[in-house]
This record gives sequence, structure tokens and C-alpha cells, in this order.
Amino acid sequence: MVRRPVAWVTAIVLFAEAIGIALVNWFMGIVVDRQDMSLAGLDSDVMSTSSKVAGLLFGLYFALCGVVALRVALRDRAPAGVGRILLFSAAVVHALLGAFTVGLVGWGAFAFMMVVLGLIVLIFMTYDRREGTVSDAGPDDAKPDGGATGGGAANDGAANGSNGGTPVIPPPAPSAS
Repeated sequence: MVRRPVAWVTAIVLFAEAIGIALVNWFMGIVVDRQDMSLAGLDSDVMSTSSKVAGLLFGLYFALCGVVALRVALRDRAPAGVGRILLFSAAVVHALLGAFTVGLVGWGAFAFMMVVLGLIVLIFMTYDRREGTVSDAGPDDAKPDGGATGGGAANDGAANGSNGGTPVIPPPAPSAS
């Protein structure tokens, strides 16, 4: 199965991104504070503090998304409820950040954002919500005699012209009323 490794890699990447975004914004806050300049009349202390707070909030957000991906990897079950919403919002954020970074930072940052977006989408694709409703019974379990016909499942289907023992019922014909 490829589900668990995708969830593990996504969790690791989201934790690394959380640390990275927090450190970059903290560094930008220090740079703005040391420049002692204003932008459109804003106080440099306000800009420095807001950069640091935004970095910490985004870092916590991506770390929380990483916790959801880690929980998916540990439990081997699809994310549900708030965790599903968090991962979905992280996918949207990475799509938007990818669109912005291609012009501002370059193609490398865009590629990274698209890789993270792809990992998050892969979590949703590999953990299909319908998997819990599918029966675990194999084709031999559905037969009335328990599959003990002596010919094996492959020969059974070829001998009687069926698709493995379960009959296919055609849909009803439309009426001409």
C-alpha cells in the first residue's frame, strides 16, 4: 500500500514547512525592526511584531495540519471532521501560495508548493471514504458451497461462463407506456 508512506511524507513536509515559515517570518520581523524604517507611515515596531505573529500563526497552522497527516498515517484511516477541513484548507492555501510565489520568488518555490499540494491531495485520493462500506468477502466467500468445487476460482468462472460465481442481473427493460 502506498497510503501510509504518503501520509508520513506529508506530515514530515508539513512539519518542516511549519518550522521554515515561522523562522522566515521571524527573520523578516528582525530585519524590519533593525532597519527602523516605516512603510506608508506604519511604525516599524508594529510591522516587526505583526510579521513575527503571522509567522507563528502560520507555523502553528501548518504544524496542526502536519498533526492531522500524522494521525492519518498512524491510524491508517481517512481524515474526518475538522482534520479533513484543515487538510482541505491547507491544499487551497498551497495552491494560492504556489500561484503567488511563481511571480515573486520563482519556479523552485512554485514547484515546492505544488509538491505539497499534490501530497495533500494524494491523502484524500488514497484514503477513499467508501472503503468502509465494501465487504471484505472474496469471490469464493460469496458462493453457497464456500468455493469448494475442486476447480479453483479461476476455473470456476471459465467453466460456467460467469464472472467468478456471482450472477450479473441485467437492469429492467424500459416500458413503452
